[in-house]
Amino acid sequence: MQIQPYLFFNGRAEEAIDFYRRALGAKLEMLMRFKENPDPGMGPRAGAEDKVMHMSFRIGDTTVLASDGQCSGETTFQGFALSLTASGEAEAERLFNALAEGGQVRMPLAKTFFSPRFGIVADRFGVSWMVYVAPGGA
Repeated sequence: MQIQPYLFFNGRAEEAIDFYRRALGAKLEMLMRFKENPDPGMGPRAGAEDKVMHMSFRIGDTTVLASDGQCSGETTFQGFALSLTASGEAEAERLFNALAEGGQVRMPLAKTFFSPRFGIVADRFGVSWMVYVAPGGA
């Protein structure tokens, strides 16, 4: 069994993958636009033909799935966070700062009782990230 996050960017999926490529080194694996849907009964709504119906990308060893969803332009990510484990403190700083660009720091990156570096940031799309270095990470 496997669980994969599926994020709905409501019309901003291409902007999101471009951001995650720069910030996290994400690699796009697949992208299908609404106009490329092979099921004629699921045609795109007017104006959404070029929006992302489905995409998958990898961040490290994890596959993330995403879509433009309803294409409203407003993203609302609530009730969860993606946990990002960095290999060390320097990488945690770099990743945290990249995700914070245009976003909001919710808990500054700092030493905690469970990690040499831990912090929480909501990126420019509102996705919450918990950046973490496992104990013993350099």
